[in-house]
Amino acid sequence: MAAPRKYPDELRERAVRLAMDQAEEGNGRAVFRRVGEQLGINPETLRGRVRQAQIDEGQRPGTTTSDAQRLRELESEVRELRRANAMADSSGERKELCELL
Repeated sequence: MAAPRKYPDELRERAVRLAMDQAEEGNGRAVFRRVGEQLGINPETLRGRVRQAQIDEGQRPGTTTSDAQRLRELESEVRELRRANAMADSSGERKELCELL
């Protein structure tokens, strides 16, 4: 279960937009501090959000949010299948299932 979010989605999106717009004009670190203070967001949290937004938009290399979500889903599916295979191995059902295929 995911932790509750500290900041509403609208506030996060607004902060990222403001920081990205202002970062083009000046020093990034100062921008994160200034925008963070204005909106009540930790500057490091804002920096991470801006970085992820840049990755999602293709401006920076890295794993996009949608790719990371898909990886989590696939890893969960693999764990579930391994668990099912282990249970089938222990009960002898796996051999019967393989013969059906």
